Amino acid sequence: MHDWHLADEILKIVLNYANKNNFKSVKKINLELGSIVEHGEEISPENLIHNIKLLGEKTIIRNADIRVKKITCLPAGKKENTWKLVDIEGS
Repeated sequence: MHDWHLADEILKIVLNYANKNNFKSVKKINLELGSIVEHGEEISPENLIHNIKLLGEKTIIRNADIRVKKITCLPAGKKENTWKLVDIEGS
């Protein structure tokens, strides 16, 4: 569960965005994930998706299709802790 904190951070951002855009449900969440190491382990896309779903199971994201693309190319100036919320779809 070393990626629980990141999943919680992402969920809060998604729910805030959904609230500002009056979404009743979130259909899709697309993320990019670089190399993030917490407690000596790299966060995997699968674990991140699992934890976002666990945290969001009683929210408007409960049925969302969550996709995490692993990226190896880091943006200029970034060395670690790289992730990006690419888009959110909802209605």
